[in-house]
Amino acid sequence: MSPSLPETMKAISIREPGGPDVLELVDIPLPVLKDQEILLKVAAAAINRGDIIQRMGFYPAPPGAPLTPGLEAAGTVVAVGKGVTKWQTGDKVMALLAGGGYAQYCSVHEDHAIAVPDTLSMEQAGATPESIFTVWTNVFEDAGLKAGETLLIHGGTSGIGSMAIQMAKAFGATVYATAGSEEKCKACETFGADRAINYNEEDFVLVTKDLTDNVGANVIFDMVGGDYIQRNITTAARRGRIVNIAYQSGSVAEVNFLPIMLKRLTMMGSTLRARSIDEKTALTQAITREVLPHLASGTLKPIVYKTFPLAQAADAQILMESSAHIGKIVLIP
Repeated sequence: MSPSLPETMKAISIREPGGPDVLELVDIPLPVLKDQEILLKVAAAAINRGDIIQRMGFYPAPPGAPLTPGLEAAGTVVAVGKGVTKWQTGDKVMALLAGGGYAQYCSVHEDHAIAVPDTLSMEQAGATPESIFTVWTNVFEDAGLKAGETLLIHGGTSGIGSMAIQMAKAFGATVYATAGSEEKCKACETFGADRAINYNEEDFVLVTKDLTDNVGANVIFDMVGGDYIQRNITTAARRGRIVNIAYQSGSVAEVNFLPIMLKRLTMMGSTLRARSIDEKTALTQAITREVLPHLASGTLKPIVYKTFPLAQAADAQILMESSAHIGKIVLIP
């Protein structure tokens, strides 16, 4: 490690499972770099639902990952481990993390970092990796969304939802998105949605059927779960694909599976955090090839709703839990 680097850093610790008050700003040693890892001086790190679930004690860090929360960050490379060939000190990168983003420094495998394009500020870059990785692997790789198909997104103003709208439009899909207020519906349409559906005033099943001449959505991207599970099955087109990335309204539901057979539907779900180095590397390569050009051209732009100092991580998570935000919430160390 460079002698110019401090021995310790400020980071957020989870004192015990619980509410936002269990988050504490503490001093801990800098990460010790493993082979092929780089050390980032963090410029920005975004809040994700997974961080909140981890804080509550239900989403532990994978073996070997930092206990410090934080699944994405952007920063400047300040040190490189043995065998690193892709990056050098001074490079500005954004990275998908297994943990450790809520800190002044974090480490990441060199193959899981992407150069920050000139079109993004570091705050925007810190709010980018988790969204683009999640959308690409779920909507495009697993669900196989194609140009000309229809995508229905639940939670269109979330960080992931707002990026999913933009990415699907960039790749030629028709996009419908659900949100809970007129303000949020307008935001979805600003992001590029062809139609936003206010779930407090409209039935997304009926609206989607009407918009598609009773065909339904080819792909449904859901982070709600609960009673949406059955409603998604009803909404899906023949040979439709339904992908769940979270279950904010619950993961248990009474479901009639007959339409899955009759319409030849595919239901799937996934997480990113515990994937192997090789899986994340392949995903990073695909995103660098397919998505980075759209970020570099300005076609895709992460939506940063609000920034907080690192010490106010609890306030940032409270805001996320309120669902009052539109886009991403970012910590600045």
